[in-house]
Amino acid sequence: MIQEDLLQRISARPDVFGGKPIIRDLRISVETILSLLAQGESPDAILSDYPGLEQADINACLAYAHAVIAHDRIDRIAVSG
Repeated sequence: MIQEDLLQRISARPDVFGGKPIIRDLRISVETILSLLAQGESPDAILSDYPGLEQADINACLAYAHAVIAHDRIDRIAVSG
């Protein structure tokens, strides 16, 4: 999956987590997944703890973090509300 496709899994809604980016409207924030990865949690453990989450969602979080750090355009992030 290319980065643009992955970023379509991320959205932001003002009424959910104060507008922080979330994954596929699951009310799981990108921040939470990145924090878990940074703490050493394996993707398999994260997927086990969050039913409905897919490996591509974790990849989307990483793609989002990369886009932010690289100052890439993230206009593919859907903002609703």
